[in-house]
Amino acid sequence: MKEPEIGIPILFRCPISLDLFKDPVTLCTGQTYDRSSIEKWLSCGNSTCPVTMQKLHDSTIVPNTTLRHLIDRWLQINCSHGYDLDYFQTVDDSFVVLKHNLQSKESTLEAKVEALEKVLALSKDLPFENCPLIQLDFFQMILELALENADESLNFEGNIMFVEKALVCGLKLLPFSDLGTLNMLKQDESKFTNFLILFKRGSFMIKKSLCHYIVAISSSLQSKELLVMFGKSKILVQELVHLIENKLDGFEESIKALSALSSVEQNRKVIAKENAVKALITYIVNAPKCEYRSLFGLVMAMKTIETLLVVESAKEDVLDHPNGVSEIVKMVFRVSSDNEASESAMNCLIILCQDFMNAREEAICCGILTKLLLLLQSQCSERAKNKARMLLKLLRSMCNGDQK
Repeated sequence: MKEPEIGIPILFRCPISLDLFKDPVTLCTGQTYDRSSIEKWLSCGNSTCPVTMQKLHDSTIVPNTTLRHLIDRWLQINCSHGYDLDYFQTVDDSFVVLKHNLQSKESTLEAKVEALEKVLALSKDLPFENCPLIQLDFFQMILELALENADESLNFEGNIMFVEKALVCGLKLLPFSDLGTLNMLKQDESKFTNFLILFKRGSFMIKKSLCHYIVAISSSLQSKELLVMFGKSKILVQELVHLIENKLDGFEESIKALSALSSVEQNRKVIAKENAVKALITYIVNAPKCEYRSLFGLVMAMKTIETLLVVESAKEDVLDHPNGVSEIVKMVFRVSSDNEASESAMNCLIILCQDFMNAREEAICCGILTKLLLLLQSQCSERAKNKARMLLKLLRSMCNGDQK
């Protein structure tokens, strides 16, 4: 198996030259530079710190002996494994050139696509320690490139391919990058707008990738505000619903994204208003009866419907759908090997039957009592059985009430 290349840790490189520190020195701002680089900067008449751009009230430079010792120790350990300084410099230089080729306005589209293909190939070795792809923050740079000039990008086939590859590259790097980087979409209105343009007008591959980014955003507490922004976007929600309802390429990713958006309470009214529940029921109706690949989608769709039933209009959408209640009844025992789907279906029925007599009557006509009795005799979890008992008790008490 090929050993992953080892790059120079970002903290061991001068912010000016991007080379390994030879003689690290620190300014009054706390920033460290290589002595030769910062002396050249100051000799040109500059009176600010290159990184922070703060005014230097004291131009004294102090040797950073701690960092110097750490670098020496790092070199000793790695050189004992057969690496030398030239090797590290060569590896890092290749990544710096790769990043430059992607960012340069002079690079051709073909050169940029080729650079992205190299990034994809290199990302296959992740994770490995001190990876320059992560240290040089390729993730943020690639995502910014994908979101640039969305309107122009979608008018030319070559640009569409570039955006597709860029988003896939970003997804490869995402698990090893700072999720807080995605907040650039919240901080820069043009990037957020371009994200929506790509989702509305982009290829199916672009839409699928963007769905994965939405799911990733939902997993980070520091990006909750961004998730609320997405949930309030009618353009985004309508497009997700359209993909699901018509079972277009990317509908499974769209269900995941819609579920992620629904996890935030502030989003649920907007999502319900855009007929999400009807679209999810239609998906369940048309999903293959015994295809393993569709199992996850069925579970996710059922759980999302349950989440949205806190909204009154969502309850009415279930009742108005010709297969609404009947499909939820089927889900109680349709995916018998998955307790989550059964529990979500029973929770939905509890909510509906408590509020609507016609929902209770339809559920009984569709055989809910038989489904619940079968569930109680199955190998399902104790929690699922408790839900079944709760729904049976509710139906029985309501029937007794109707007879009085």
